[in-house]
Amino acid sequence: MTAALKDSYNRPIRDLRVSLTDRCNFRCFYCLPHGEPPIAPKEQMLSYEEIEYVCDIFVELGIEKIRLTGGEPMMRRDIETIIEKLSALKARGLQDLALTTNGYFLPDRAQALKDAGLDRITVSLDSLKPDTFKQMTGVDVLDRVLAGIEAAKQARLEPIKINVVVVRNHNEEEVADFAAFAREHDVKMRFIEFMPLDSGHNWSRGDVVSGREIYERINERFPLVALDVFRGSETSSRYRFADGGRGEVGIIAPVTEPFCGACSRIRLTADGQIRTCLFSTVEHSLRDVVRTGATRAEIIDFIESVVLKKEPRHYINEPQFVAPSRSMSFIGG
Repeated sequence: MTAALKDSYNRPIRDLRVSLTDRCNFRCFYCLPHGEPPIAPKEQMLSYEEIEYVCDIFVELGIEKIRLTGGEPMMRRDIETIIEKLSALKARGLQDLALTTNGYFLPDRAQALKDAGLDRITVSLDSLKPDTFKQMTGVDVLDRVLAGIEAAKQARLEPIKINVVVVRNHNEEEVADFAAFAREHDVKMRFIEFMPLDSGHNWSRGDVVSGREIYERINERFPLVALDVFRGSETSSRYRFADGGRGEVGIIAPVTEPFCGACSRIRLTADGQIRTCLFSTVEHSLRDVVRTGATRAEIIDFIESVVLKKEPRHYINEPQFVAPSRSMSFIGG
């Protein structure tokens, strides 16, 4: 499908991230270090019917991938209902329906997600050590998350990706251990540089473990070979193990190796705001347009006009950079 949505830099927009809730049952220090955020009033949140409607429009405009995020998306009641509705859009051109989760609810619900039409899953897992896991996430549930990953495998929510936010003096010593985990469990491990998206605004460049260092730490123990694939809008640099071992490693380095030039993503927050970049300081209320009775054609015009405002890149590495006012829990991954 040729994407009808293109920004002013001629980048096709094919990937929509939809946040279902700003609530989360974890308190990761790089996202919600000060506890419960100010939750948006329920009436401001998009209903499942509204999400289905606008996603149908986005698919008409060439969106091929939808990823459901949060907060923790599985805290949204009856999430299987919206998955089933969105899965029906595959008949209209949607190619991939995925979910990013902290894994807490997966042991009991992985099969129901698959049965509802979910294709694959990404699980956040920042440490394999119980004490470090608790320190980074604020909760002592590592065993439950590991059980959730196994449940996802049994439900064939594959390929399973594991997201690891690597932060200096917290978990960088575990990087090679995570690579071993990928080999043992045949999953795609994704290492992510620490980004300035925490609600406490305590991010420091000194806390960033560069993608290059992550690569070197893994390659020293498990020699890597770059996958011979065209990266395109892919966020990660991908590697296989030189000895033919199972699993895969990907390194996402938005701070030290920005990949904005081929960005194909746009985001919809749980309260119906379009964000044209993870680091946008401006939001555009699709919710208000929908709820004021706009026609489908008018909604399409609004979406197209917003996409044309998509930034050329983020500005993390420039003196004028201003961190978004809302943390990752509001924006969605």
